[in-house]
Amino acid sequence: MIEFLKAVLFGVVEGITEWLPVSSTGHLILLDEFVTLKVSAAFYEMFQVVIQLGAILAVVLLFFHKLNPFSPKKDAIQKKDTWSLWFKVVVAVVPSAVVGLLLDDWMDEHLYRYSVVAIMLVVYGVAFLFVEKWNKTRKFTITDVSEIDYRTAFFMGAFQCLSLIPGTSRSGATILGAIILGVARPAGAEFSFFMAIPTMLGASGLKLVKFLLEGVEATSTEIMVLTVGCVVSFLVSLAVIKGLMEYVRKHSFSVFGIYRIVLGVVVLAYFGIQNLM
Repeated sequence: MIEFLKAVLFGVVEGITEWLPVSSTGHLILLDEFVTLKVSAAFYEMFQVVIQLGAILAVVLLFFHKLNPFSPKKDAIQKKDTWSLWFKVVVAVVPSAVVGLLLDDWMDEHLYRYSVVAIMLVVYGVAFLFVEKWNKTRKFTITDVSEIDYRTAFFMGAFQCLSLIPGTSRSGATILGAIILGVARPAGAEFSFFMAIPTMLGASGLKLVKFLLEGVEATSTEIMVLTVGCVVSFLVSLAVIKGLMEYVRKHSFSVFGIYRIVLGVVVLAYFGIQNLM
């Protein structure tokens, strides 16, 4: 029962932080410092990535009609536009796919630690505050997802590469990049969600394959933890995505910048004191 409740907690944290620009991986790493799952190290390394599958399904469900090029409710032009959207998404995920495949093992070994998470929380928190202040005097040139061209999609994908560092936030990096490129927050957030589908499927698939190739057998408890985590992250993500889309239409991301800075400082202070004791 205790492990079940822990899995629920991890699912809630994943479902909330995956879509907000605050870093889901960073929060899971920090959560693991205080709430430790009784699983093997190899399983947990896989778990903290594969739990994202639940969050992905939430995007697919919420935007299924918009993303479905075979919908009988769409005419020929609408279907063509849907295919064009998917091609742009593919272009956008190429940079992070290449970098991720090349550096995945190195990043797992060197970057998945609280100090990196804390520093990135602060750095990108400051970046959000600066960009939002800059935005007050700007006029966005792209206000709808359909207006995003291949060049903009590719550069949003380049910004997504930054999220490979834990503590950065995939949605945060892509939305921040979109704003810098002249894309309005709602359109940037929506396209970021679409980019998450192949990106997170690829990352989860890679981790799962590596885990299986290691020949490590998952226990019944571990299977339960992964299943519960994915289901809970799916349910929580449904609410968070809807809420975030409403929020970005009326508000800036400054509040998330402040949250990141405060959390990063608290984390550095806490673990700094722990290391001195």
